[in-house]
Amino acid sequence: MDLTNATWRKSRRSGSSGGNCIEVADNLPGVVCVRDSKDPAGPALTFGPAAWRAFVAQLVERQ
Repeated sequence: MDLTNATWRKSRRSGSSGGNCIEVADNLPGVVCVRDSKDPAGPALTFGPAAWRAFVAQLVERQ
């Protein structure tokens, strides 16, 4: 998958000191991508929009 045009963003809850952060790109049609912010050239996971919404809903439930 070509992620050249992906617009990556970090959580607002991420601190400025780095650490364990992920970045999400949700501007590509039909897919949401996730990568490690410390390794932007590394692999990215891809999810369909419905799978991503279900994943995020589970995270919110656990807070």
